[in-house]
Amino acid sequence: MPLVHIHLIENRRTPEQVRVLADTVQEVLLEHFAAPPRDRYQLITEHKPGHIIAEDTGLGFERTDDIVLIQIVQQGRDSDQKQATYRALADRLGAECGLAGTDLIVSVVENTQSDWSFGNGVAQFVTGDL
Repeated sequence: MPLVHIHLIENRRTPEQVRVLADTVQEVLLEHFAAPPRDRYQLITEHKPGHIIAEDTGLGFERTDDIVLIQIVQQGRDSDQKQATYRALADRLGAECGLAGTDLIVSVVENTQSDWSFGNGVAQFVTGDL
């Protein structure tokens, strides 16, 4: 069950464009990250210009205000799944949203089954409900 945080600069995309971006991220997670169907948890945050500071870690990238940062909180994906997801996100967001690969940053954060409650104060992975 991935929890996806998508960070953008405000007023760079229409609501429709943001929805296409979010839908594309979800499609990639279903195809390459083994996200179960109907397992969509996305937080989309638009930041004021200047409130995302993302240098290039010495890679020589020129970033623009079209930057998208995606953080995926998850458990159990291996390195191959993560790398396939990074590649597919870059390819699909480029094709569907016109996003330059240098304006995409993806971070995967690991956690455990006991780190989730989907409601009613119950850790459903731990109790066996999921």
